[in-house]
Amino acid sequence: MKTVQRLLYKEIVQAVVFVACGFLALFIFFDLVEELQNLSRMAQAGYRLQHGLMQVTLKTPGHLYELMPISVLIGTIFVMARLAQSSEFTILRTGGLEPVRALTILLQLGVGFVLVTFLLGDYVAPWAERQSTLLKSQFRGVITTGQTGAWLKERTATSHSAVNVRAFNDKAHMVGVRIHQFNAQGELLSITQAARGEFGDGVWKLSDVEREELKSGDKQQTTRMDIQRMAQLDWPTSISADMVAAALLSPDQMKIWDLLLYTRHLSGNNQNAQQYEIQLWRKVFYPLSCLVMLTLALPFAYLHFRSGQIAGHVFGGVMAGISFYLLNNVFGHIGNLQNWVPWITSAAPSLLYTLASLAAFAWMVNKQ
Repeated sequence: MKTVQRLLYKEIVQAVVFVACGFLALFIFFDLVEELQNLSRMAQAGYRLQHGLMQVTLKTPGHLYELMPISVLIGTIFVMARLAQSSEFTILRTGGLEPVRALTILLQLGVGFVLVTFLLGDYVAPWAERQSTLLKSQFRGVITTGQTGAWLKERTATSHSAVNVRAFNDKAHMVGVRIHQFNAQGELLSITQAARGEFGDGVWKLSDVEREELKSGDKQQTTRMDIQRMAQLDWPTSISADMVAAALLSPDQMKIWDLLLYTRHLSGNNQNAQQYEIQLWRKVFYPLSCLVMLTLALPFAYLHFRSGQIAGHVFGGVMAGISFYLLNNVFGHIGNLQNWVPWITSAAPSLLYTLASLAAFAWMVNKQ
């Protein structure tokens, strides 16, 4: 049985690598065409060909992460259909390869694909995307989500703050920081504005600061505003660089742990965390979709291709994989709009397709 296992592993891995390389070549070509257009747009800013090639390279891990499940599906379907067409899988079944054993072999291989996808999505791709964004900001200016930037909240036992960061510069430093501090009753205490800010250990190091503080008079019920200008100011806060980056950058560029911390921060400060919770659970379940793709591909080994219709069956399997990818994205958007439970929203497409593929597998085994 180990010989059969090595045979299937070798054939499937080679097919998946071939399919992934083919898709990557297509995406790299599209990225290269886009970067060639950027050469003319940002030539005056010093954007050169080596920068464009670097951008294409940094985008590759993200593409590979998105393509892994569909590559696993297409590669496995091709191998299973080819084995069925040449009657090799029939010989393996005659030699004692039971359906449950075949499914177990594929799922064991799928664990390897899950680990590769997880490492790409949680470590390699987020790092590469951030480096790409920072590189691009050197020629396009600061990184922002619009004219107002990002807003965050922080609560303590006696007060709370509303923080606005307009943008990041090319050195990952904050630009245009504004901090509104309120007391427990919601009364404004002070407004702090800084041209720049850097992240420290539990503190923001603000530069070129103007602080407006409201103070009540001692004898009369009057309020005056004291204005102070400082070159430097250390503002203690638990808002980390990853939290600000999450508000300014796409959540796709965050690790699972960082997303978990950020969603807890939003929930603790009574902010809507639905979008980030869905993204968090999507990053948890997305690598597991490789197992779904393998389960979906196994029934093709039990088909008969006497009339040479392998291409049509493979095409049908590919369309099923594409429909899974589309349904996964649609569920995310609908769940965000309808305020569905995040983990159910992210897990539902995988569960539905797993049940459908297992039902098809059981039907094919009983039919044979």
